[in-house]
Amino acid sequence: MRIVAAILAAGKGERFGGDKTSLLLGGKPVWRWSYETYLSHPEVDRVMVVTAPERLSSLGDGVWAVPGGSTRQESSRAALEAAKDADVLLVHDAARPFTKPSVISAVIEGIREAGAAAAGLPATDTIKQVRAGSVTTLDRNELFAMQTPQGATVEILTRAHNSGTVTQTDEMSLVEAIGVNPRIVPGDPNNFKITTPEDIVRARGMLATETRTGSGYDVHSFSTDPNRTLWLGGVAFPDHPALDGHSDADALLHAITDALLGAAALGDIGQHFPNTDPRWRGEPSITFLRHAGSLLQSGGWRIVNIDATCIAESPKIMKRAEEIRATIAAALGIEPDRVSVKATTNERMGFIGRGEGIAAFATASIATVASAPSPMIRCP
Repeated sequence: MRIVAAILAAGKGERFGGDKTSLLLGGKPVWRWSYETYLSHPEVDRVMVVTAPERLSSLGDGVWAVPGGSTRQESSRAALEAAKDADVLLVHDAARPFTKPSVISAVIEGIREAGAAAAGLPATDTIKQVRAGSVTTLDRNELFAMQTPQGATVEILTRAHNSGTVTQTDEMSLVEAIGVNPRIVPGDPNNFKITTPEDIVRARGMLATETRTGSGYDVHSFSTDPNRTLWLGGVAFPDHPALDGHSDADALLHAITDALLGAAALGDIGQHFPNTDPRWRGEPSITFLRHAGSLLQSGGWRIVNIDATCIAESPKIMKRAEEIRATIAAALGIEPDRVSVKATTNERMGFIGRGEGIAAFATASIATVASAPSPMIRCP
């Protein structure tokens, strides 16, 4: 029995307020959690992702991507057409990242026995039906909250989709409409659907906390341009020769930015703000730092601490260390006591000791956090 799974990720996420399946959860998109679970299941032969046409190219190499429709039923039909050579099609909501292999196996066994099956949870609350002012208490022992996967043989699903029935909200409603009695197998409370911003908070909170550390280094020589200003840590030192660079050449902020990006494996400052791009000529480096902070927040990371060291014969950095710490903290939206700034000289040795430039080192630690979603990652 050849089994194909379809991860439905074409929805607009109207109740959520945007494309929830592309949000990062534990460092990877929500849709990829269930995709990888099905991909590794021993009974599943192939896995496709049904997504909006404009998102097809964003799924990455090696992913079987299929354009979906504007409704759940249209996307389900698109998956069916793509899986026409299979014997069984499993359909799963991309917004349910925590499905268990055991639930998938139970649904497959249910399809073998009944031709169609789905995961569901028995109702635990008293359910009232309100219709035209009349209230009826339903027997909760007969009620189930449906989950995914839902699936059936390709033959049954083809008949269901071609039956001309009204639009249905799930695959089991489709097969029921043509007289097929599906098997309902036990679901899992953790196999919930991310529907509201509060749900992504819950999902992130279920993941084990992960911590990472990144490092950054930057060096700039002094400029001979009298019109440039020396910036270190986002603070101006107007009475000192400036550093030379495409941006404002703030070596301290450049090192910190690279440490933050490196901790989250998001590349380096040169990838996000190349010195070949005229947009960044003379740009304040605080822009780069804020961007790194935004990327971390979007990815579900929080900054634990930053430790930076400036190496220079002059100026005297430590006299303004508190101002620098406050500036960095404000740019990143963290407490100043999470930022450490130190300074040292090179004891008159090397290019720094000769007063030819300034270097900076930084380390940054970050950790996963359960937080409400932020705008998706976009490079400027």
